[in-house]
Amino acid sequence: MGTRAVSCLPWLILLFITASVSATPFRKIPRLGVHGGSSLGVLGGSSSLRTVSVNLSENFQTFFYPQTLDHFNYRPESYTTFQHRYMVNFNFWGGARSAAPIFVYLGEESDLDKDINSIGFLVENGARFGALLVYIEHRYYGKSNPFGSMEKSLQNASQRGYFNSGQALADYAEVIINLKKNLSADSSPVIVVGGSYGGLLAAWFRLKYPHVALGALASSAPILYFDDITPQDGYYSLVTKDFRDFSESCYNTIKDSWAEIDKAAAEANGLFNLSKKFRTCKPLESASQLKDYLETMYSVAAQYDRPPRYPVTIVCNGIDGGSQGTDILGRIFSGIVASGGNKSCYDMGQSSFPSETEEGWNWQVCSELAIPIGRGSNDTMFPAAPFDFKEYADSCRYSYGVTPRPHWITSYYGGHNIKLILKRFGSNIIFSNGLRDPYSSGGVLEDISHSIIAVHTPRGSHCLDILPSREDDPNWLVLQRNVEIEIIHGWLLKYYEDLLQSN
Repeated sequence: MGTRAVSCLPWLILLFITASVSATPFRKIPRLGVHGGSSLGVLGGSSSLRTVSVNLSENFQTFFYPQTLDHFNYRPESYTTFQHRYMVNFNFWGGARSAAPIFVYLGEESDLDKDINSIGFLVENGARFGALLVYIEHRYYGKSNPFGSMEKSLQNASQRGYFNSGQALADYAEVIINLKKNLSADSSPVIVVGGSYGGLLAAWFRLKYPHVALGALASSAPILYFDDITPQDGYYSLVTKDFRDFSESCYNTIKDSWAEIDKAAAEANGLFNLSKKFRTCKPLESASQLKDYLETMYSVAAQYDRPPRYPVTIVCNGIDGGSQGTDILGRIFSGIVASGGNKSCYDMGQSSFPSETEEGWNWQVCSELAIPIGRGSNDTMFPAAPFDFKEYADSCRYSYGVTPRPHWITSYYGGHNIKLILKRFGSNIIFSNGLRDPYSSGGVLEDISHSIIAVHTPRGSHCLDILPSREDDPNWLVLQRNVEIEIIHGWLLKYYEDLLQSN
């Protein structure tokens, strides 16, 4: 079957985590994330969550499951339990007697409270399928931290050792199995949904626990961005394409600006003058501080280039609009003002995420989620920054005393020769992507089999399909969601046919 490209109409938030290491260059690892950040302004603060007419969290009940700390060992400490939070909406459920389905959202690297109000796919389709809705928090985030807080957990080498995707998947399996048992719902099929890192988890869950989940919707999951399966410059190449497609002059201005920043910084009082020109809240300590800010702004704009605002358009209109009699750096500053608003100053060091998310993601990319993203000298609009595993590993050893395992994800979950392998033993996975999302460069964009389906839209962005719908959603987005719903409907029909035949 060919790729399900929804093209009737044209269709890791990128937070750069920096850890200063003496005598070692800082490392940059892009952060996956369903939700856009607010500090850089390109998503307009609270408008990063798409507004809906109802409170999605209404009618959810909160539960805590006594979760096993270590699913894979039998040491005494492995039997320790912690309170694992999940939330359930019973309003739409057709009940166990009718084997009504269960839709489960697999939480990613954030507090579940944020997910519950910003993931609309389950709530908006619950009534249609008569589904029970379940949202499960990822261990170590939110109220599901085994040791009380992220800061405390990561300070102890033994405690942070239980913090990985394999343990999280086993957590989800235990919660789902226990919930079904308590509800006498053994025959109710489970569909798992996740976005970004959560999309990886959804796909991996279907592969690792096919007896628990009938199918998975993996939104914007860069499942092939590990172990050099995807070219390292894939992410930044797509950021570049997004800007160049909109405006050649904007692209050229950005490409030329890096040398201009270095040139200005090298002059007498250069950093002082740059700080003044870019209206920074604190004096710049280096040119790289400004360049990092701009790289993040452009990448966030591309990754979350969502309607109706379309941040790439906003940034480029600002840059191009400042071209009359303005030098390159003046035009770049106009782009900052356009994206973030006219402020008294701009904080070049402000984070886009709660510290818990930053701290947790730092550990995850230093242990197993080694995503080799870099760029050469002439393949993007950014300065050259090839991925250097030694520098990256040195930084992780300095921070945590561990060396990243770059081959572990593909060893444990697969990835190489994915078409051949999944065609032989996989089934019932939707890989959805928006092709304006830089992370789609590491996504599955072609059908693997009749039931492992790629659904993508040329104008879509990161995780857009699982966010709450809006009245002004473009037709291509509505169509993408409808295609996904119909595929899931087909899985359920086949399941019920098989269930009848087995009874």
